[in-house]
Amino acid sequence: MDLILWRHADAEEAGPGDDDLTRRLTSRGERQATRVALWLHRQMPDAVRIFVSPAERAQRTAAKLERKFSTEPALGPDGDAAALLDVSGWPNARRTVLLVGHQPALGRLAALLLTGSEAPWTFRKGAVWWLRNRPADAESRAETFLLCVQSPDTM
Repeated sequence: MDLILWRHADAEEAGPGDDDLTRRLTSRGERQATRVALWLHRQMPDAVRIFVSPAERAQRTAAKLERKFSTEPALGPDGDAAALLDVSGWPNARRTVLLVGHQPALGRLAALLLTGSEAPWTFRKGAVWWLRNRPADAESRAETFLLCVQSPDTM
């Protein structure tokens, strides 16, 4: 199984009393999301399941892919690694899964999958981490490894 973790692109800061879910992408964030979406389009298989936080900034980031996606409340700003793991179907999903969400849950999930323990790993805004699970067979145990990390600032 392949699991792609994509943090929403650069967004406006929340003001006092503002609803965090309505924060929008900045113009820089729009450019970041477009660059990453173009890269993902070239790399991802057609049969990918995409789950996105209900937050406006994540919805707009995912919309740049121009593919159908499902909004998943568990991916919201207050999500946690366990909830993201459940949504993804890791490690048994039959298709590649893309999660578009937030810190700190994405970083904690990456740490959990790669080391076996949650840790406060940092994802840059707009960045993608692509992980793969190779199931166990008669000769080897299951493995999780990092295929790549892409930052919108280096594309």
